[in-house]
Amino acid sequence: MSAAAAFTLRKEERMASKRLIDKLFRGGDSHSLVSFPIRLVYLLDNRGDGDTTAQKQILISVPKRCFKRAVKRNRVKRQIREAYRRNKNFLPDLDEGRTLLMAFIWLDDQLHSSETVEKKVVKLLQRMSERL
Repeated sequence: MSAAAAFTLRKEERMASKRLIDKLFRGGDSHSLVSFPIRLVYLLDNRGDGDTTAQKQILISVPKRCFKRAVKRNRVKRQIREAYRRNKNFLPDLDEGRTLLMAFIWLDDQLHSSETVEKKVVKLLQRMSERL
């Protein structure tokens, strides 16, 4: 991966498959970390043959009960996405045939600065990479 490509967030890196989302939340094998106001749920999974998904996929969720206005929910999602994009190099390289599924879930009903959100995302990524 080139240096410029290391700081991108391609469409393949975003989790959209209902099957993968169900596996992440209903599998029983997933793990959870919290660095308030963000919770990280992750699962290290084996990919099936012929599966062309990226090795690391993310999902970002900001519940409507936290922010009624979509503008605020979108702002938080943008902050988390940017923090992940800039700091995904903390994640270890995975073996061929393995995929890492991650879900970032917002827990607070207050907005936070981008610097705070980035610190929390970095902390979660570092703690998760230590456990892998």
